[in-house]
Amino acid sequence: MFFSKPTSEQAVALAAVFHACELVSQLANTGEASSDDMSLCMSALLNQNPDSLSQIYGPVSGLKLGMDSMERLFSDGNGDKAEILRYVVSILYLARKLSSDQGMLDKIATGIENAERQAQHFSISHDNVYANIASLYQDTVSTLRLRIQVSGSSGYLQQPAVAQRIRCLLFSAIRSAFLWQQLGGKRIHLAFYRKQLAKLLPAR
Repeated sequence: MFFSKPTSEQAVALAAVFHACELVSQLANTGEASSDDMSLCMSALLNQNPDSLSQIYGPVSGLKLGMDSMERLFSDGNGDKAEILRYVVSILYLARKLSSDQGMLDKIATGIENAERQAQHFSISHDNVYANIASLYQDTVSTLRLRIQVSGSSGYLQQPAVAQRIRCLLFSAIRSAFLWQQLGGKRIHLAFYRKQLAKLLPAR
């Protein structure tokens, strides 16, 4: 069966999934992550009606963490980052499952709209916004059969603020996974076109 080859737009959307998953790993293992990178992911999550990729992610240089991660894993298979690929594969699976559950999608859309208004009142990185979106994640995505098991230090994972930010990042990764699928991204691309996807990433 013929499958179209991946595109540069698909590569950017997939890099955004890697970007959020790298931040999940950082928070889980160190309790910290770049505020700029966090804001980019939150902005992408809350922007539900973009006109272009640049409206979602801004300059592609902002996704350097995700692009470097994707390129490294797809080009030479870095074993010490296997957990990142596990997160990415799980996120893509969850996005496919959610796409067939219109009731849950409607609930998520309403919750994200509320969070976006809240972010306008406070800020995109306010603790209340993180808590609101994390609660929405628990009420929706966490009820699905597959639940992502985040690896890291229990000392950090048990901190409410860290756990909330991780859930927000997972939500952002799912949002980018939806975009990847809308742009024509498929599992076959991950199976047979990994190196080509890596080569399609913009210069940074």
